[in-house]
Amino acid sequence: MNLHGVEKPVRRRTGGRSARVRDAVLRAALEALTEFGAGGLTFTEIGRRAGVHATSVQRRWGSRENVLLDALLSFSQEKLPIPNTGSLRGDLIAFAQGLTRYLTSPLGKTVVRTMAANEDDLPMADSRAEFIRRRFEAAGVMIDRAADRGELRPGTERQLALELLSAPLYLRALITRQPIDDSFVERVVDTLMHGLAK
Repeated sequence: MNLHGVEKPVRRRTGGRSARVRDAVLRAALEALTEFGAGGLTFTEIGRRAGVHATSVQRRWGSRENVLLDALLSFSQEKLPIPNTGSLRGDLIAFAQGLTRYLTSPLGKTVVRTMAANEDDLPMADSRAEFIRRRFEAAGVMIDRAADRGELRPGTERQLALELLSAPLYLRALITRQPIDDSFVERVVDTLMHGLAK
């Protein structure tokens, strides 16, 4: 309290050891997933790689699925930012190019195959659904901005638009293994734009 009897707000340090530990754990989770797949995503392995006790990881996150969700969301915010180029076409191309780089990376390949193969694992399926929901929520701003600029027909469903953009990329990365180059990305975006334009 100060002299006037008013409690001062508690000042918490940003960063510090807690932030370093979190970063180390999330990095360790992605490394373990890339190297061993979902089977290697254990508290023991994550803790070993991060240099912390496995019980500390379990106490903070509660489940390995929570660690993975946190790691993927943190990674996507850092490596897959939502573009703002000033046009819907530019945004969608930049977004699809970033997603392509991720899907064709060692981590991206592992994550996509792990998520697709674990449909019977309910906690993993829940994490997958939550990750997709949050990513689509963040990416939806591209559709909202385009609607505000008058680039889209009224009532455009932003999640459907993002699904139509992402599906061909996932199909090639996961099923057909065909290359995904800039020309393909632009053709996908232009086809989508034709359907969305006013």
